[in-house]
Amino acid sequence: MSTHQAAMPLCQSQFAQLLIIDAQERLAAAMDQELRANVEENINRLIQAAKILDIPVIATEQNPAGLGTTIQGIREHLPSEVVATEKTCFSCCTASGFERNLTSAPERKQVVLVGMEAHICIVQTASGLQRWGYQVFVAADAICSRHAHHRDNALERMRHCGIHVTNAESVAFEWLGDSNHERFRPVWQLFK
Repeated sequence: MSTHQAAMPLCQSQFAQLLIIDAQERLAAAMDQELRANVEENINRLIQAAKILDIPVIATEQNPAGLGTTIQGIREHLPSEVVATEKTCFSCCTASGFERNLTSAPERKQVVLVGMEAHICIVQTASGLQRWGYQVFVAADAICSRHAHHRDNALERMRHCGIHVTNAESVAFEWLGDSNHERFRPVWQLFK
């Protein structure tokens, strides 16, 4: 048996993209309001950090006619070029047009997932991205489900299958990598 363990992968800004899954009005209304506020705050922190560090941001909306559009408090922070991929399937990977919205640059093979609902669209998308060869990170404090036990089960399943479960602050500081980074201060301010 080897004494060396595989190195834990870290999020790196030059390889990353941020995917906001179904953070929509009617879904959010069904969530615990304290948890929802925390999730929304962490999603927005990651959006801001991604913008500061020139990391692509992608968004999806599940059946927006029925569930509404992306929460206004998140939508107002999105880069202006982001247009949410509308879908009815639960995995983003089976949604028409989604693959085109992923950054096509071959080096952008890390995807950070945030949004709603952990046990449905997030877990199915994580699985699909993993099958496509992406390294998938889930910010546990930036996802939610209507029921806490569903979220907890989704996190356990994803960990078991090699999805990297992390948190918003870890992701942002891994993107930076060094306190001497020229954009350290504005990212650090997001988490102060």
